[in-house]
Amino acid sequence: MQVENRVRELVEEKIADRPELFLVEVKMLPNNKLIIHVDGDEGISIQDCAAISRHVGFHLEEENTIVQAYNLEVSSPGVGEALKLKRQYQKNIGREISVKLAGGEKKEGKLLSVTETGLDIEESVKEKGKKAYMVETHIAFENITEVKVLISFK
Repeated sequence: MQVENRVRELVEEKIADRPELFLVEVKMLPNNKLIIHVDGDEGISIQDCAAISRHVGFHLEEENTIVQAYNLEVSSPGVGEALKLKRQYQKNIGREISVKLAGGEKKEGKLLSVTETGLDIEESVKEKGKKAYMVETHIAFENITEVKVLISFK
């Protein structure tokens, strides 16, 4: 945990002058793989990931923070990753999402907006024997266990 906290500090230090970039997560896996996910309001470039990697790697080596060999991976979160920060929801407004609820239920629809308390989605509702129709639904964050962006290859 100490390593992850130091890495968080180093990433925040590196992107301090880049308000459009933000740290999503830092994970040190049991196989000594250090994963840093950074994103941006308009995405993040490979050059930015490389600069963050060099900065973090340099300081970890200088400080001898990790004594054993490790792999450092800096990237944006993958398309299959669940959204973790409200800032990530903002950049995905207008996209189709899948929402898992605490009770096990799942909803899918277009992300319309994000508030302090939850999400508003437009979902298709189909009642037996009737034509499907669109309805706006508010889902409180406290009822959400996972949100993923749906990728369409149409």
